[in-house]
Amino acid sequence: MKIVGLTGGIGSGKSTVAKIFESLGVPVYNSDKEAKHLMTSSQSLKNELVRLFGKKAFEHKKLNKNYISSKVFKNPDLLQKLNEIVHPAVKNHFLEWITKQNSEYVIQETALIFENRSQDFYDVVILVTAPKRERIQRVMERDGVQEIKVLERMSNQLDDSDKIELSDFVVENLDLEYTHQQVYKIHNQLRSKST
Repeated sequence: MKIVGLTGGIGSGKSTVAKIFESLGVPVYNSDKEAKHLMTSSQSLKNELVRLFGKKAFEHKKLNKNYISSKVFKNPDLLQKLNEIVHPAVKNHFLEWITKQNSEYVIQETALIFENRSQDFYDVVILVTAPKRERIQRVMERDGVQEIKVLERMSNQLDDSDKIELSDFVVENLDLEYTHQQVYKIHNQLRSKST
């Protein structure tokens, strides 16, 4: 079974592309969603997060995402410490999840493959791209935040130009019909390589 990494900068449309793969019957592991679940369900993770951010990390037994985001996006050291706590837990959970799948390949949707230098873990890496202006607009509408906040988040990610060279496939996600076509083509190539 091939392990495929699906990545892209904030607002590129990774989730849209992941849903297209899912519609083709491909098992997709959403790292962001699973990380949030693990941060509230694992007592050891919760303890480490409280140690790092204080009691404000949780409000009414729920992860205080806004508080944590406001801390880490301005502080690269704190972001790295958060990643060092969460990423190993997510990786272990993902490896366990793989054992329950029955498919030619599985996809892990994750934002920071190249930033974390974890591309060698995957058999194939698919990068989702979109023009920067479009990405900013999408995130502002989706999260109800100002442009400055989006740019802060973007500053923690590599430029697409750097990531394109390191990727096996690139999906340009601007026109939905064209995005579908690109995903079908990649899907067929991945299936033919695994037989």
